[in-house]
Amino acid sequence: MPECPELHLAGRYINEACGGMVFSGGVERSEVGRGPEVPFSSEAYRISAASRGKELRLTLAPLGPGRPQDLVFRFGMSGSFRLCPAAQLPRHAHLRFLSRESPPRALCFVDARRFGSWRLGDAWQPGRGPCVLSEYRAFRENVLKNLDDKAFDKPICEALLNQKFFNGIGNYLRAEILYRLKIPPFEKARTVLEALKDQEQARRKKNPSLTLSKKLKLMRENPDLLELCHTVPMEVIAAEKQLFDPDHSDNYAAFKNWLQCYLVPGMSSLRDRNGRTVWFQGEPGPMAPKGQTPRKKRAQLKADPEAQTPKVTTRASKRHPRAAAKPLKSAEEEEEVADGPRKGRACRRRKATTAPASSKPEALAKAKRSRRTSARRGGGAAPAV
Repeated sequence: MPECPELHLAGRYINEACGGMVFSGGVERSEVGRGPEVPFSSEAYRISAASRGKELRLTLAPLGPGRPQDLVFRFGMSGSFRLCPAAQLPRHAHLRFLSRESPPRALCFVDARRFGSWRLGDAWQPGRGPCVLSEYRAFRENVLKNLDDKAFDKPICEALLNQKFFNGIGNYLRAEILYRLKIPPFEKARTVLEALKDQEQARRKKNPSLTLSKKLKLMRENPDLLELCHTVPMEVIAAEKQLFDPDHSDNYAAFKNWLQCYLVPGMSSLRDRNGRTVWFQGEPGPMAPKGQTPRKKRAQLKADPEAQTPKVTTRASKRHPRAAAKPLKSAEEEEEVADGPRKGRACRRRKATTAPASSKPEALAKAKRSRRTSARRGGGAAPAV
């Protein structure tokens, strides 16, 4: 799911790819896009982008008369931007801005799962706190001065997803941040953050005349949780410089190599009270949900195409040959299923009631066999049917 580094990189990609381009005409919208029609048209305009937390703002600025139009995007689970030939639009391109060149190109908002959306205007979504990337000092102050808020009664793993205080942090970032500091994910948030407040006050009393460069050096050498909320996303940006460039297909490999905890073999996982999977190492913490057992991610061996697969026959495979032949899911698929909707008992009952009934001759044959068996055990002959 796109988090603040991905939104930041998307804005950089748009500014670099479209910086010298001139766009023309109206804005095309697909029939199923989750956003309003854009009432904007111009013979010549430019596009620029800026990100804040988990939002990205596009500004359409006419080169002649006319007022600029701003759009604020949320990427949902799979949103991204792509510049491509207008004759070769990607699937799920829900909003399209066409260039004035010939043949034209299109800047597209692409969202396969359609959880992303956009709205008109330049205002960021109300209720979101300062961005952990671009507004670090304001972000830190906003957290430490509001520790009496009820949001910090929750486990730290759940508080880290509260965009009122941690604007831009999502599931994979929280796992990496807590892992670096060896903080149990289900430790109470206020307990963790009040310790930071005390440490900061002690540091200021001890070194009141520290220069900015020395403060930055101390932050790099001994980072606390709030500092990692800034520096860990910056690491992602450095590792994924070409994340949104279609010409660089190896960007995900760099990201996967960067991960230390999230979806990494050997790590444990639990579901928080919002149904999101938390990845961690060690003990979960005192506020862990009851009734759950942490599951560990196992390493997956790469299959050798020339090696023969040994046949293993088990009782289950004899009884259910189709189930035995079903391939195992990958860890990523299991993660996606775990975060998806669960099927209820009613669904299973419907399946049970719609199962085809046995044919009448087969039922009669089974009845005869059972009577013969019972007759032998009792020492008498089977009664006639």
